[in-house]
Amino acid sequence: MDLLLQEIRDSIQAATRGMSMEQLAWHPEGKWSAAEILEHLSLTYSGTRAGCERCLKEDKPLARSRRLRDRLATLIVINFSHMPEGRKSPAAVLPKGAPVENMLAETDRKIVAMDELLRTCEKRFGGRVKLMDHPILGPLNVQQWRKFHWVHARHHVKQIEGLRQCV
Repeated sequence: MDLLLQEIRDSIQAATRGMSMEQLAWHPEGKWSAAEILEHLSLTYSGTRAGCERCLKEDKPLARSRRLRDRLATLIVINFSHMPEGRKSPAAVLPKGAPVENMLAETDRKIVAMDELLRTCEKRFGGRVKLMDHPILGPLNVQQWRKFHWVHARHHVKQIEGLRQCV
């Protein structure tokens, strides 16, 4: 497993270790619960996996040309490892109310599946080629996808840790 993706798995496990189903489901008014955060992360992993599957099915990378805006967003998130606050999630990755009791195992399974497909794409197309588009950052290569998920998970693990302190 890629080291960044393994670090995501480890940080999620550490942040949620010992939390009850009630604690995972609790949230302040207008905010996501830890389970909803995990569902959101899980949906992003599924999206990346689906994108990899499309590239493999079509036997080619599906990224468009990069724009200046993509370069700036990638610089901030990937190069500086900074996830800006207050950005709304794309509708496709908003939590939909998946069962709390399944979220930890489901999220872990999706990280493993995503890792396998990213590795397959890396072998097939190379590590430096822009593979597919992120809805906000634009075209990313395999390592940039891994780094995005690491930065994104780190951002949300901090939120889970904050929720844990409140319950």
